[in-house]
Amino acid sequence: MNEKKTSSSSFSSTSTTSTVAEQNDLGLPELVPKPETEDRVDDVEKGAPLEPIKSSASRKSNNLTTTLSRTLSKVRTSDTLDLGPPPDGGLHAWMQAVLGHLLIFTTWGFINSFGLFQSYYVDNMQIGSPSGVAWIGTIQVFILFGLGCFSGRALDAGFFRLTFVIGAVISMVGMFMLSLCHNYWQVFLAQGVCVGIGFGLMFVPSLALVSTYFLKNRSTALGIMVTGSAIGGLVFPAIAETCLPSLGFAWTVRIMAFVQLACLVLCGTFLKPRLPPRKAGPVVEWSAFRELPYTLYLMCGFFFFWSVYIGFFYVSTYAHNVLGGSQSLSINLLLVMNGVGVLGRLVVNFLATYTGPINMLWPFIVATGIMGYSWIAVHDVTGLWVFACIYGITAAALQGLWPVVLTSLTTNPKKAGVRAGMGFAWVGFAVLTGPPIGGALIEMMHGSFLGCQVFAGTSMIISAGLLGATRWAVLRQRRMQWKWIVKV
Repeated sequence: MNEKKTSSSSFSSTSTTSTVAEQNDLGLPELVPKPETEDRVDDVEKGAPLEPIKSSASRKSNNLTTTLSRTLSKVRTSDTLDLGPPPDGGLHAWMQAVLGHLLIFTTWGFINSFGLFQSYYVDNMQIGSPSGVAWIGTIQVFILFGLGCFSGRALDAGFFRLTFVIGAVISMVGMFMLSLCHNYWQVFLAQGVCVGIGFGLMFVPSLALVSTYFLKNRSTALGIMVTGSAIGGLVFPAIAETCLPSLGFAWTVRIMAFVQLACLVLCGTFLKPRLPPRKAGPVVEWSAFRELPYTLYLMCGFFFFWSVYIGFFYVSTYAHNVLGGSQSLSINLLLVMNGVGVLGRLVVNFLATYTGPINMLWPFIVATGIMGYSWIAVHDVTGLWVFACIYGITAAALQGLWPVVLTSLTTNPKKAGVRAGMGFAWVGFAVLTGPPIGGALIEMMHGSFLGCQVFAGTSMIISAGLLGATRWAVLRQRRMQWKWIVKV
């Protein structure tokens, strides 16, 4: 017993903390808090297990983790949402489609107007060659598609609102910085990189979100949504045609940015996820590539996205450089190509509800390939107007039906975000390289568009063959591969 007390006393004497009672300046005893070290010694003497002391850094780390978890839980989609069948209609569901229309108006409407910027950057600002300037537009679309893997997974995880707000802020910063640009590298960073990142954080999650509200009417709903790109392709060039001569480049871009800001505020306020979060799941679902229809369709998408934007990017340059047209003619051609796209998106997607999206997509891919070859025979302004009208309809149908087929190949709606993101990320590589290849072919042939036109047509015909294989693979899954008159 004495040995134990001696040991305890010895241990206490070596402690660096104060004892329980100390003398103050007057020599009177003063009680002070008993140090944690002595409490732990008493516990050891009583046979209690020794618990580790938590350092202040560890406590701060735990507090930070707790605060972060609480913050994320406030911006995350509620786990209590009702996972029932898609409403497939009703005021709220169709309102989501209309809000999606505004988002596509803001993002793809601006992107589809890049032919206007292409011509202005080359001929007026003279910041680079046609091929070099094309990289600005393609890197914008590539980043938009490439971020789909991450932003789509964010939707599935319940972080749609947070992702959307961040994307809106970044895109607005890029737009207002674009209005201050004068050099190639400045435009590349502002319009190509910054705006591309912002659009990428918003586009794929919104597309997947709207698709979860519909089943039978999904083609029509997504048709309403993607028609926004055609409307935007009319509005933004019209703003440019009206404002560029009188206000200049800087304020023209700022007016476009304010229009986009108004739309993004509405979308960010009222777009609402329908499904509860899927807590577990990879950013890339590699098992999807073991599904033959999905893999074949991504290959098909690569080839038609490789060339579909060549017409939009270079029709203004063709009118100006080859046919000797004015800047006004170049803008009007782009307006027509985007304007007739309303018909190509809305009507075609509505008809796809009855025929099946793959059945409807195939003839339009073939028609777009034929138009790529037909462009070779255009030698006057009248012929270019005809080309712009037909190509605008067929190319718009491709853009409108692509996401419809992609989402129809996903049977589990809770994976809609990640699988749509994977598809768009893949075709992003095609968009990144296609128009610059077309521009490089024009430069190699000393201003002749022949190589570019053959490249556009051939790529589309290859895509049509791969879509036929996709259709066969889908029917094979249903054990109907030898029945050709089937809705698919």
